[in-house]
Amino acid sequence: MDRVIAKKKWNRKRILTIAGIAAIVLLAAASYYFTSGKSKLNVDLDRITISEVKKGPFQEFIPVNGVVMPLTTIYLDALEGGRVEEKYVEDGAIMKKGDPILRLSNTDLELNLLSQQSNVYNTLTQMQIARNAAQQNTVSKLNQMTDVESALKEAERIYNLDKSLYQQKAIGLQEFKKAENDYNYYLQKKELTQQLLKQDSLTNNQQLEQAKQSYQGSQDALTLFRKKVGDLIVRAPIDGQLTSLDAEIGQSKNKGERLGQIDVLDGFKVRVDIDEHYISRIYTGLMGEFTFADKDYKLKIIKVYTQVTNGRFQVDMAFVGDVPKGIRRGQTLQIRLALSDETEALLLAKGGFYQQTGGNWVFKVSDNGNTAYKVDIQLGRQNPDYYEVLSGLKPGDKVVTSSYENYGNMQELVLKK
Repeated sequence: MDRVIAKKKWNRKRILTIAGIAAIVLLAAASYYFTSGKSKLNVDLDRITISEVKKGPFQEFIPVNGVVMPLTTIYLDALEGGRVEEKYVEDGAIMKKGDPILRLSNTDLELNLLSQQSNVYNTLTQMQIARNAAQQNTVSKLNQMTDVESALKEAERIYNLDKSLYQQKAIGLQEFKKAENDYNYYLQKKELTQQLLKQDSLTNNQQLEQAKQSYQGSQDALTLFRKKVGDLIVRAPIDGQLTSLDAEIGQSKNKGERLGQIDVLDGFKVRVDIDEHYISRIYTGLMGEFTFADKDYKLKIIKVYTQVTNGRFQVDMAFVGDVPKGIRRGQTLQIRLALSDETEALLLAKGGFYQQTGGNWVFKVSDNGNTAYKVDIQLGRQNPDYYEVLSGLKPGDKVVTSSYENYGNMQELVLKK
C-alpha cells in the first residue's frame, strides 16, 4: 500500500530564491542610501589650505617688470655711410656737445666734394669772363654813343648854317637838303644807339644776375658737400653719456645705420612691458609702486605706446618724489601697477580653487570645523594676493582655498586631522 510523503516547505531552491531576493533588496537599499544623501570625501587637514574671509583695504593692481632708462636719449645714426677709420672714445664715455666720437671715410663723397669745388671755381671763372666781356661791350657802346653825339652836333651846326644861308638864297636847295638829311640821319642814329645801349645794359644785368645765381647755387652745393664730408666725423649732439656704441675699426656702416646713443644724465624713467589684455585700462596718470633697498618708491605713467608687439605693449613711467640712490640704467624693477584706487572690501585669499570653480563656488568650512560644504559665491576684482568677494561669504568665514582638482563632484569634505 502506498504511503503519503509530506512535501518540504523550505527546500533548497526556495531558500536560494529568497536569499537572492533579499540580497537584491539590500543592494538597492544601500544604493539608495549612499546616492540619496550628499557625496562626501575624507580630506587630511595637513594637505589643504584654509583661509579666512576678512574685510580690509583692497586695491586692484598687476605685477609688471620695468627697466630703468635715461629720461632723455638721443640716438646716433650714420648721416653718411662709410668705413670706420678711427674711434676717439669708447662706450660709456661722458661727452660734451660737439665732441668727436668716431670718423668714417667715404671715397666717393670726398671725390664728389673735389668735383664740386672745381665746378664752383669754373663757374666763378666763367662769371668773371662774362662780366669782363659785358664791360668791354658797354665801353664799346658808350664810345659809339660819343661818336654819334659828336657827329650829330656837327650835322646840326651845318644844318642850321645852311638853313640860314638858304633863307638868304646864298646856297641852293640841294645843298640845304643834304645838310637837313645828314642832321636827321644822325638824330635817328643817336636814338637807335641810346636804345641799343639801354638794351645792352638790361641784358648785361640779366646775365650778371644769372651768373650770380649760378655761382650761388654752386656755392650752396659745395657747402652741402662739405657738410656731408664733415658728417663723416660723428659728434655728440648733446651733453651726456655715450652708450650702446656699435662700431669697430674697419667696419662698414650704411647711411642711417644706428651707431649708438647719448643718454642725458639729468634723470631716469622706467620702460614697462604690459600684457595687451590690460591695454583698455592703461592711461597716463596711473600710479605704480616698487621696493628698492627696503624702501617703497612711487612711479606714474607719463606715456603709453599703443603699438602691440608679441601680445605686449609698453609705457613710460616717471619717478614721483624721491629717486632711489644707486639706481642704474638697465636695472630691472618689479612694479605693482595700480588699476584702481584703494577701497574697503571683503577679501578672500587667492588659491588653486579658482581653476576648478571659476570663482562661482567654494568649500566653506562649517562652524565646528569638521566639514566643508559647497556654497555659491560671486567674486569681483582681483590682485595678486586677494579676490574681492561680492556675495556668498561674510567676514570670519573660513574657506578651503587650495586646489579642488582631486575632489571631483563631491558635495562635502570631511576634515580629518
